[in-house]
Amino acid sequence: MSATQHSSQQLNFLKEKIHQIGSAIFFNQSDAVLKLPTSLVSTLKVDEFGYIWFFVKRPVQDVKQFEADFPVRLDFYKKGVEYFLQISGKGWMITDPEEMYAFLEENEDIHPRIFEEMVLVKVKMQRADCHETAPRPKVNLLQQALNTVTTFFRSTSQVGHNTFFPAS
Repeated sequence: MSATQHSSQQLNFLKEKIHQIGSAIFFNQSDAVLKLPTSLVSTLKVDEFGYIWFFVKRPVQDVKQFEADFPVRLDFYKKGVEYFLQISGKGWMITDPEEMYAFLEENEDIHPRIFEEMVLVKVKMQRADCHETAPRPKVNLLQQALNTVTTFFRSTSQVGHNTFFPAS
């Protein structure tokens, strides 16, 4: 299998996992004074180049005063799903009218007035950690007490962990 096929398989795997969860906590990890705040975001799309697209609330400051690009972490978690994702990468606020227009053409269900209140952000995935968690079995009160006591003597309940580098 070529490196391109392997990278494509990884990207498709991540796209599926992101789509299943749908939303994430967005962390702007820049040290800049002006930066987008931590927010709950809903994924609009994951494109074939490994960019995750979503909206954040438009800041009161002029977006041109912000950094052109900034480090990002996205934590994807959904109750009942037996995994969570932590994705890091580089983010950009989309301010170019042509790129915003092209995005709207591809997503006809989004009204152009959304740009009055929101800012479109894209994040290039550079690292993705997929953590599988053990399903929680239903237990009675006595078993729950025993589990609580024995938790101090065993490792965490993580079942598996995979790291991907889709930008490679």
